[in-house]
This record gives sequence, C-alpha cells and structure tokens, in this order.
Amino acid sequence: MTEVATPAVEQKQEVRRITHWIGGRAVPGESGRSGPVYNPAIGRQTGAVDFASAEEVDRAVQAAKQAFPAWRALSLSRRTELFFRIRDLVHRHREDIGRILTSEHGKVLSDAKGEVARGLEVIEFCCGIPQLLKGAFSEQASTGIDVYSIRQPLGVVAGITPFNFPAMVPMWMWAPALACGNTFILKPSEKDPSASVFTAELLKEAGVPDGVFNVVHGDKVAVDAVLEHPDISAVSFVGSTPIARYVYETGTKHGKRVQALGGAKNHMIVLPDADIDMAADAAVSAGYGSAGERCMAVSQVVAVGDVADRLVEAIKERLPKVKVGDGMAPDSEMGPLITGEHRDRVASYIDKGRDQGATVVADGRETTPDGEGFFLGVSLLDNVSPENDAYKDEIFGPVLGVTRVGTYDEAVRLVNENPYGNGTAIFTRDGGVARQFQFDVQAGMVGINVPIPVPVAYYSFGGWKSSLFGDSHIYGPEGINFYTRGKVVTSRWPDPATSKVDLGFPQTRLPVGPSAPVDVQGLVRRFRPVRRAGADHLAQEDRNERPSGRSHCLAGRPPR
Repeated sequence: MTEVATPAVEQKQEVRRITHWIGGRAVPGESGRSGPVYNPAIGRQTGAVDFASAEEVDRAVQAAKQAFPAWRALSLSRRTELFFRIRDLVHRHREDIGRILTSEHGKVLSDAKGEVARGLEVIEFCCGIPQLLKGAFSEQASTGIDVYSIRQPLGVVAGITPFNFPAMVPMWMWAPALACGNTFILKPSEKDPSASVFTAELLKEAGVPDGVFNVVHGDKVAVDAVLEHPDISAVSFVGSTPIARYVYETGTKHGKRVQALGGAKNHMIVLPDADIDMAADAAVSAGYGSAGERCMAVSQVVAVGDVADRLVEAIKERLPKVKVGDGMAPDSEMGPLITGEHRDRVASYIDKGRDQGATVVADGRETTPDGEGFFLGVSLLDNVSPENDAYKDEIFGPVLGVTRVGTYDEAVRLVNENPYGNGTAIFTRDGGVARQFQFDVQAGMVGINVPIPVPVAYYSFGGWKSSLFGDSHIYGPEGINFYTRGKVVTSRWPDPATSKVDLGFPQTRLPVGPSAPVDVQGLVRRFRPVRRAGADHLAQEDRNERPSGRSHCLAGRPPR
C-alpha cells in the first residue's frame, strides 16, 4: 500500500480574516460576504476571505488608475532597480511563501518552494525590461525622414488566477505587467488567497508605489466587475476551459484585450524503444506531483505496442513508495487535494472508469491516510478507452490512466483529436521519431523525454485548441507584447523654407532616372543646419532649444 508520511505537529488554529489590498494598504471588505479558507491537511477552516462587491473592485481600479501616470513615467532604470529589489525580497522570503501555500493549498513544502522558484524566473526575466522594450529605428527611411517603433503600456490591467499555483501564476502576470509600466489588479483564487496579500506587502517593501499593485478577493461578482469595468484595458486568466471561454467572451465583449488559458488533458506517449524505468518514473512524477492538481500534469499515458504490460507493471511497482501526508511533514511527497468536494469528485472517476471498461490497478481510496484531511491516495487505471469519462474529462487529481494503442500514428491521432492542446510528451530513444512527433502533434508545449514541458521564463507558456482563448500565450516575449501596444513614429526635421502643400499620396522614394536626376549636393544643403552668423550663433540656438534647468549630466549622474 501507499506509504503514509509522518504527521506534522498539529497546532491550535483560529479562523483569521483575509482582507483586500488597495492603494498600498490592507482594506477590510465591506460587502458583508466572505468565503471559507481551509487547511486541506486537517480538513479544518483556518481563514475567512472577504468577497469584494463591484464597488470595492471599482475602488481598486481607481487606485490603480490614479497611480498609472507616475508609474508609466518612471524611467526604465528606476523600474529595473525596483525589480531587482522585488527579486531579492521574494527570494529571501521563499520559505515563508512556501509555508503559506502549503497551509492553504496542501501541496508539500518542497513543491511549494519549487513553485516560488519558477515564479522567480519570470521576475528575473523582467529585470531585463530595458532590453525587452527596445524598439527599432530606421534612419533615412525616406529622404530626411527617420522611422522608429516603441511599445507603451496599456494602463490598468487585471489577472484572475487559479487555486493550484497561488504564487507562481500571479507572478506570471503581474511581473511583466508592472515591468512594462502598467498598474495591476489581482483577483486570486478564493480558496488560497493569502499568498497574494503577502506578495503585495513585499512589493510595498521593495518600493513599489501605492496603487500600482492591488488585490481584490471574491467570487463571480468580483470576476464580472473586473471583466466589465471600462477602465481595465486587459485581463489575463488561468483556469478551467468553461470559465476561460466565459472570461474571453465577456472581456472581449467589453472591449478588453484578453488571454485566457484553459484546461488540459496531457498525453504522455511511450514508444516500445523507450527506457521503461525512465518513463515509469516520469509518469509517476508528472501524474501524482502536487496531487495531480496541475494543468500540465500527465493524466493519460499512451502505451504503444508491446511496451504496455512492462510499463504498467513498472508504474504499479512505484506506487506503494509514494508517501502521502501533510505537506508540512518533511517526508511527505504528495499532499491532500484542495477541498473535500474536489477530493470526492476526483475519487468518483475510479468507479466511473471501472464501470466503463477500465481496469483498476490501484485504488487510492484504499491507501488514504487517516484523519479529516482531504486526502486521496494514488490511483492507476489501465485499458482506458477514449470513450471513457476518465479519458475525456480533466480529472485534476491523482488518477492516472493508461490507454493502449498499436502504432505511433494511433497515438498521435489520440492527442490531435483531443479537444485540449495544452502539453504533451513522448518517450523514445529514436531522435528521428521524436523530431517527427514535434512536427506532427497539435499542442502548444511539447516534451521529448521530458514529462512536464513548462517553458523557461524567456519563452512563453500556452496551449492550443480549447486550452487557450485569445492569441497570446503568457509570460516571456508574448507576455511583454500582451501588456504593451506598439506605436510607430515617422519623424522629419526639414528647413521650413522647403515646406509646400502636396495633396498626393505620401511617397518614400523620389523619382529617379534621366528625367529626374537626383541632386545629391542640393539635398545635403537642404538638410544641413543654416549658419547665419557663424558658430557662435549655432551654439546660442542650441542653448535656446535645451530644456530649462541644470543638465543632469552636469549634476554628476544621469537621470533615473
């Protein structure tokens, strides 16, 4: 049976109030509504989070709107300096953030700290914002005309984030949004909201001005207020596919730019030539890590040809060694699920799978730790057909299915015909087959002998098909583009004496040929500064055109 981890020392806990963060300070809710927050390991309520009304969301938006002009005008040098401070504070408090995550989400502490580390990668990427916002410049695009491009922030933007990564996914949003010069409204999951408020305190400590980062908690009332607010320019979302579709349709209907990342059913294909031990280790790690509550979790293994029996046996051998218990216990490897209701829903797929023809190799209900926590042991279903509900649905828990097919083509067809297209992986020793797979497969993120191919911070995260609504993936280069808009400037500084009315279509090339020879010397004279009274006069003109006040360079340091 599955090992049970050593219980953590239980301490008496009181229900604490979790408030909003608006304008640089904690703000208690006034709607009179709240929601329970649990410690999933003990199945007990430990917090009550205030739910925002539409008026309270508006208050946060107005704080962000008021802070935007000054934040946008802050130099890239100063913004970069602040981001290095943010990076340092998050890194120093990664243990504190991890403990908050474990106490409200349930994931084991090592996994929680790993989540913070992956979020930090995006913050570090954003420390290079001066390079990321560089535009292009074309000198002499036409005679005497220069053309250049710039990217500018949108204004007030918002993020709506899921329960499974309460620190990392918000970092994927607020870090690039703030780095680009926007102000931000975060609506975190109401199931584990405390990490967001702690993050807000760290940003304030780093020196982020009041109103630049705000947190409002709540349910559909708060979500709708965000999606419909006229002063919010863009919304990022990560969650289930039905809600992602709703967020995208509602937000775009109200004139917003929206990126909405939805659900997944990630397949891991194992070919007959694969290393069985490596594939089995990967399947167990990716299927049961964080209790399967990951949008990039492997939930379906596709065994090709005669590899199936050996692979299922290898996975089965590893299951009793998975230690399930309180995430604070040092030897726990898998914690509880987020709520009792979600635990029961996930467990129902064991019976559904069996009733619809699958073989139950391991039933997690038989190895669940004692106590009131929202635990479910690891479960394994074999012979899961594509018609089975356990195959079709995103289970989002520690239930791993195995589907058997005869050929590579059948395996790829399963992935491509699935309505989701978030991530996929293949395990093989054949480089040619692996390369063909990445060419053939219809998914946004592909792993080759890598079970969870979450991109590094300088690439972008996102799926295809019903796993993404909108055109933009999250963080990385696409994240920078999402939180900015482009502007192209065409500039000319001619001698006023050459100005004339011309109703023709703007041209970038002067006519050339025998009938219209180019007078190069004349053009040079035309755009050379006029010397009316010698060098002294030009120097005086230059002084007259300078802004008033002492030069920053003469003051001893460049402006920031």
